[in-house]
Amino acid sequence: QVQLVESGGGLVQAGGSLRLSCAASGRTFSRYIMGWFRQAPGKEREFVAAIKWSTSVTHYADSVKGRFTISRDSAKNTVYLQMNSLKPEDTAVYYCAADYSNVIDITPGPYDHWGQGTQVTVSS
Repeated sequence: QVQLVESGGGLVQAGGSLRLSCAASGRTFSRYIMGWFRQAPGKEREFVAAIKWSTSVTHYADSVKGRFTISRDSAKNTVYLQMNSLKPEDTAVYYCAADYSNVIDITPGPYDHWGQGTQVTVSS
């Protein structure tokens, strides 16, 4: 059974940085796409970034490109989201997700497994 556990959220001032972690267990993730999504109050869940576990190919939403970096550590079975130059509009609950696929999808539907989410709040 796949389990995804996020950590690393918190309150930070605009311009600051946070690193989110997603500890994955219960499966070999070499054939998975690992994604980060976020959801702000009253808004739909939106794609942030994703990484193909086997090749480390990445894809980012335009809104975070150049500021966020997704990576994975196979030895620790963990996916990271390094967030720099944070803005108030980055405030949301951030979710880690896993999709058994070869192709990165930027919609939440194909992702089979989700973590519980971690709150990120950026103050102005």
